[in-house]
Amino acid sequence: MLKYKIIFAKQLLLVFSVFQFLSGCLDAQKPAKKPSVNKDTVKNSTVNYPPKKIVNQYRNAGIIETADTKPAEILAFAKNLIGIPYLYASTDPAKGFDCSGFITYVFNHFNIAVPRSSVDFTNVGTEVDYRNAKPGDLILFTGTDSTIRIVGHMGIVESFENEVLKFIHSTSGKAKGVVITEFGKFYKSRFVKVIRIFTDDKF
Repeated sequence: MLKYKIIFAKQLLLVFSVFQFLSGCLDAQKPAKKPSVNKDTVKNSTVNYPPKKIVNQYRNAGIIETADTKPAEILAFAKNLIGIPYLYASTDPAKGFDCSGFITYVFNHFNIAVPRSSVDFTNVGTEVDYRNAKPGDLILFTGTDSTIRIVGHMGIVESFENEVLKFIHSTSGKAKGVVITEFGKFYKSRFVKVIRIFTDDKF
């Protein structure tokens, strides 16, 4: 009987792990308040959305081709999307973003192809210590269960000043959308790593 209970427990854990993996950008952070949506940005962004072929052009594992785009441009555009609501598996600003959908939309706007899911960023770019993070780096986290060390959430480093790192992301937590969040205790418990995809001369 004990043998069957152990087998059942292992199967249950496997199912939960698969769910965690597939759930991608479910996030349970608790920010102060929900910002308002910049409707002009949503309208203009929809018009400027690149052809669908851009979304599927990421091919070279580990390398993201950023061409002449600078991190400051990425961040300026990303900040204009603050307030767009959270929507699982979406890259459409008129409807909402999940965390990787937000990243996809921002980078695709500059014709930069990136992986579509957060877990696919695991082996992308160059890992840097979060204390050396620069605006435009990507920050990766586990899903809501920090004991499962698989990337399940992500954002873009917005600033690192006075030993305080902030990042912009689309959260499924109480803010339910694109916000800037401080890298505090909750996110430190889920932290996986910071990755740099821009060359140093771009900063």
